[in-house]
Amino acid sequence: MMNKLSMFSRRGFIAAATAVAVSTAAFGAMDAKAAEIDEIHFVIPGGAGGGWDGTARGTGEALTKSGLVGTASYENMSGGGGGKAIAYMIEAADRLDNTLMVNSTPIIVRSLTGVFPQSFRDLTPIAAVVAEYAAFAVPADSPYQSFTDVVDAVKADPSSVKFGGGSVRGGMDHIVAAYAVQQGGGDAKQVKYIPYDAGGKAIAGLLSGETEVLSTGLGELLELAKAGQVRILAVTSKERVEAAPDVPSLGELGIDAEFVNWRGYFGSPSLSAEKADAYAAILKDVQATPEWETVRTRNGWEKIYKPRAEFSAFMENQEKVVGDLMRDLGFLK
Repeated sequence: MMNKLSMFSRRGFIAAATAVAVSTAAFGAMDAKAAEIDEIHFVIPGGAGGGWDGTARGTGEALTKSGLVGTASYENMSGGGGGKAIAYMIEAADRLDNTLMVNSTPIIVRSLTGVFPQSFRDLTPIAAVVAEYAAFAVPADSPYQSFTDVVDAVKADPSSVKFGGGSVRGGMDHIVAAYAVQQGGGDAKQVKYIPYDAGGKAIAGLLSGETEVLSTGLGELLELAKAGQVRILAVTSKERVEAAPDVPSLGELGIDAEFVNWRGYFGSPSLSAEKADAYAAILKDVQATPEWETVRTRNGWEKIYKPRAEFSAFMENQEKVVGDLMRDLGFLK
């Protein structure tokens, strides 16, 4: 079980990132169909301040500033662990031709755990566009100086450390925290986790003292760390990452718990293949723009791109790998 999540992240994303150049050649210059897209409405399954929110708004920013799309609009649709937005995409499918929903690994996790009855198969996968390492942060005045201090505290008294995250119990932020503690020698099932509706509320919970440690995406913590509000104790990588060179990796702390979360876009189940291809093309085209590079660097995102068929095949495999891991950790029977 030790290598399962590392295999999922390293082989599924980091190695795939090196293949982007190959797939890029196949697409060539900007698809003419992409030029037909004048507006995109982004549905965001969580509240403001979370990773989905930042990804959608950052994508829209790059698309409009680069001139690839005329206008971008956004709609936060919290509820049901993301299930409300998925249900909306399905129920209102016939009138959502200009709408994309952002999502990520939780669409796999929450489907497996039954948080909502749908899965990615009920939508039209468009493309995976970014990947992001997870990270663990504490308030600036926290007594914990390293993530190993946190693991030691959990081992000594599990109730003394409350982890927070912007996902439900058994969701991604919880799984990542439990996995890291387990790989550090603790008991994953003893991790005390407080769920919040999206990253913004989870950050507020940390800063108010409701929790001691925040488990979330690295990009959600960078500005807070620069402002001196939090200290990032570790990033879930094997080595230090470009976006946070001063933050230790779990690998260098001797904890083999590498994890990378993808984020991508889905259309309604009624979306035509032609329009889905156009969306995939424009999401590929934007990655070659300086506007996208500005957004990507600001958020600490890893470079990936997986178009429609490749994206679907990846999620099929991820469903099996993550499901096996969740059973090993006791989150699934």
